[in-house]
Amino acid sequence: MLSHLNAPQREAVKYMDGPCLVLAGAGSGKTRVITQKIAWMVQECGLDARNIAAITFTNKAAREMQERIGKLMDARSARQLTVCTFHALGVRIVRQEAKLVGLKPQFSILDTSDLQQIIAELSGNADKVLTRGIQWTISGWKNALIPPEEAVKRVTDEISHAAAKLYPAYEKTLRAYQGVDFDDLIALPVRLFEQEPEALQRWRGKLRYLLVDEYQDTNRAQYKLLRQLAGDRGAFTAVGDDDQAIYAWRGADVENLNLLQQDYPRLRVIKLEQNYRSSNRILNAANTLIANNAKLFEKTLWSEHGLGEPIQIALARDPDHEAELVAMKLTAHKFEHKSHFRDYAILYRGNHQARVIEQQLRHHRIPYVLSGGQSFFDRAEIRDLLSYLRLMANEDDDLAFIRAITTPRRGVGAATLEALGNYAGTRHSSLFTASFEEGAAEHIPARQCEAVRKFGHYIRSLAQRAHKESAGTLLEELLRTIGYEAWLMESCEVKEAETKWRNVRDFVDWLSRKGEQDQKTLHDLVQTIALINMLDKGNEEEADAVQLATLHASKGLEWPHVYLIGVEEGMLPHQGSIDEDKVEEERRLMYVGVTRAQRSLTITACEQRRYGGEVRAVELSRFIDEMGDGLRRTGKDAPPVTQEEGRARLANLKAMLGRK
Repeated sequence: MLSHLNAPQREAVKYMDGPCLVLAGAGSGKTRVITQKIAWMVQECGLDARNIAAITFTNKAAREMQERIGKLMDARSARQLTVCTFHALGVRIVRQEAKLVGLKPQFSILDTSDLQQIIAELSGNADKVLTRGIQWTISGWKNALIPPEEAVKRVTDEISHAAAKLYPAYEKTLRAYQGVDFDDLIALPVRLFEQEPEALQRWRGKLRYLLVDEYQDTNRAQYKLLRQLAGDRGAFTAVGDDDQAIYAWRGADVENLNLLQQDYPRLRVIKLEQNYRSSNRILNAANTLIANNAKLFEKTLWSEHGLGEPIQIALARDPDHEAELVAMKLTAHKFEHKSHFRDYAILYRGNHQARVIEQQLRHHRIPYVLSGGQSFFDRAEIRDLLSYLRLMANEDDDLAFIRAITTPRRGVGAATLEALGNYAGTRHSSLFTASFEEGAAEHIPARQCEAVRKFGHYIRSLAQRAHKESAGTLLEELLRTIGYEAWLMESCEVKEAETKWRNVRDFVDWLSRKGEQDQKTLHDLVQTIALINMLDKGNEEEADAVQLATLHASKGLEWPHVYLIGVEEGMLPHQGSIDEDKVEEERRLMYVGVTRAQRSLTITACEQRRYGGEVRAVELSRFIDEMGDGLRRTGKDAPPVTQEEGRARLANLKAMLGRK
């Protein structure tokens, strides 16, 4: 069963005598270790699959893990496992223990735009930068398990002062809506387990062994939840890599690796250092680079893939020239090596760098897909429309109710919704159901109560018709009745409104076609709307296209050939990190980028960039020098090509041109 694993991987799979930390370097087979360990525990150690939980950070990682486990175990055992994200586990705990945390089981999870709307109404300030800053600050406090009464002591600037002032009212409003934010999905279980020992024992009985993926990305609340569930016996395996800790900006705390050693003195640390992805030239550069960081654990990646191609460093005049250079190099490389477009990735520090690259790729007719950007379903205008469709399908969806009834506005504001939420909480019913009860009129002013009920009657009439009428007809009527296009034009800049309306039209036209082609009513479509992610971009992994991604979005992925652009001081490392003395995290980000490459890596940088309307000279990133020897510079500063290299390249080209 374990014969295909190397010695440290086998040790990690078989170790069951206490808490275990697997330090899994880039490309060292960590997912294989987790999935094999689950199969080993069930098949060889006799553990019940129902008592094992594998916790990841993304739905994609959870799906991949579930698929791999499905090939190692019988279907029944695989189905009984808990394989989910931290937040999905939090949802299960809060739903099952809803009464103990003061919620009904059908509570709503409010998204970022809902939360910013609540903050704007509470503060009386619609400034998006301020509301985003307040929401981000409160989120950070929740991740660190800092309650409202403690937050006032953490004020450092204008935004944190405003956040501390609003935090109590923000929490009160969420509970009135019978809603939670994303951070509550971890904070509420932690608080529950602190206050209700019986609930903690219940969950320890359910989840007797935990496996945590990407452990270095945990924040303080997630670590506390792990600690609570694992208890003193420490029946867990945490898999992570301190060299790939790149999420401090969203609350991840690499110090959790130290805490693990302090809290569990018997912790077994196992290092996975054999890399199955990259050539040794790439790994040597990565090892040399990351050696400049202070280390929690020493490890050195190595590979059996041979030395490999030299890492290329190419200098460009400016971003336009850089984009042209990358497009031309990529085209030439693909021609010379007879590879596919999907074998290439172009990685960058910030999304704003993608625009000029996209232009050049289109100019050279190079197909590409963009990741790390906004999902189509995350666009506010699509979520607005989806809220109506979800509410038609399920009246108990409070999140959809709140969004639909306030978009566009119908004279129903936060005060009305708070009063309705309080009443619904006492009745243990949804906002929608509560609005039709006689008692609602005693809590809500007559005019607002009438507006809420009129909205409810309209949704119910649509829901009845959705069973029999065509999707296209109903959607067109919905848009006309709520006046969505006119509302967009009133509430947004003209260009933004036109873009949003175009997206809505695309979505409606697509759903209408889908209804006709599949002979499905709108009700049928709404029931499966969560599964229709094909609308997003299809299956990016199968498309023969170059992948464009931020360095953060590239984590966990790999490609044969990688172009890492904009590797300059101020860009990578980012200027903000230089100013705040946080270069170590930027170095880890560079390390992640370098270790995405399997066979070839090309690093590009500009000599000058435009900042705030003026062109400035820029310096090569310090990280390039820190990668050591073995880098080959191309462009005007490159050493001349030797006669032997020239002849070899010419012979290679002639041979390829001679092929049929």
